[in-house]
Amino acid sequence: GDRCIFPETRLVKPRSNVTMPPKKVVEEEKLGPWALGRFSTNLKVGVVGMPNVGKSTLYNCLTKCSIPAENFPFCTIDPNSTRVNVPDERFDWLVDLHKPKSIVRPYLEVVDIAGLVKGAADGAGLGNAFLSHIKAVDGIIHVMRAFEDPDVIHVEDRVDPVQDIDIISGELRVKDLEFMHNKLAQMKKDAQRAATPVQKKEMAEELETCEKVVAWLESGKEVRTGMDVWTTKDIFYLNQYMLITAKPAMYLINLSEKDFERKKNKWLAKIHEWVKSHGGGVMIPFSGATEQSILDMPDDDVDMWCSEMGITSVLPKIIKTAFAMVHLIYFFTAGPDEVRGWCIRKGYKAPQAAGTIHTDFERGFICAEVMTFEDLKEAGNENAVKANGKYRQEGKMYEVKDGDVIFFKFNVTAKKK
Repeated sequence: GDRCIFPETRLVKPRSNVTMPPKKVVEEEKLGPWALGRFSTNLKVGVVGMPNVGKSTLYNCLTKCSIPAENFPFCTIDPNSTRVNVPDERFDWLVDLHKPKSIVRPYLEVVDIAGLVKGAADGAGLGNAFLSHIKAVDGIIHVMRAFEDPDVIHVEDRVDPVQDIDIISGELRVKDLEFMHNKLAQMKKDAQRAATPVQKKEMAEELETCEKVVAWLESGKEVRTGMDVWTTKDIFYLNQYMLITAKPAMYLINLSEKDFERKKNKWLAKIHEWVKSHGGGVMIPFSGATEQSILDMPDDDVDMWCSEMGITSVLPKIIKTAFAMVHLIYFFTAGPDEVRGWCIRKGYKAPQAAGTIHTDFERGFICAEVMTFEDLKEAGNENAVKANGKYRQEGKMYEVKDGDVIFFKFNVTAKKK
């Protein structure tokens, strides 16, 4: 039969005075805030706030900029959810260059989440529907009321945005703690049933993360502010728990038209202090009433009115900030047939990015031909980019950057029938 022939091996007795080199310590890569959250291209942001602070006004203004549902066949969009185009000058430039037959802009999904129920301040907690809605989004837009208006009643019968945001963030933290306490109890039960040493080790690791997260929340802090504390393992588990306080947040301060025009309001400094002491985040003052007026105006009058009043709509800024907040970026495919912005999660490698176009592109990925938007704009067209030596081929490990203009090469051999 077949004989296995081994190469001759000599056993050498190790000399006792030989010291082995020290084990190489592999430094753990420090993960940034982008590592928290779902790794998906279909991310949503939710509009959150107390009743009567201007959530619906904001949502309705965004809905006016939304994409008609018929552009998404076979896709049910909830009545409280809308998809808005992300404004981008780079995209407009590509459309001007190619004058394509079809254009598909990148978009962001925005969800209107019902206001907090009365009694939240007394610790009555949030309704389960509210909780499931807020758990399903990937980023939170806090809307805060800093305008006085006797016709718009505030549930707490006063205007105090700092106290409002304190109530809301406190409630969300309580909900996370509730979830984590249940998780911890379950983990302790399961740990007793762990059969193999591997299972025991995994259980012990997750238990350690659970206890760490509970301690962090109990100290009054939010999960997203602990990026210096969480290890890669912690983040792996946190991404399974989908905690509310792990979601990135931004703060919109709803001002009266008068305050928005003069860019002053007594609450802004106090809100800024609060945001700074709660892990930071983008603050955008806006006026729901002003945005509504702009949208109700005929297009021809808008520019003239805005320049007369010395104001501009902040809706584009809100949409762009929310898009970046949930760590979404996009790359472009551009040519005479179509210019399109493809949304991907920051951190996607070239084959994953190709998979957003079609699964075959990922399966049969060969390479990505990439140029940055800046290089293309500077050169004027693709051939000029090539002549400048700025057109490059990237492989499987290339991390796609925001604004890359990409042509994917792939090869999928069809199976014979």
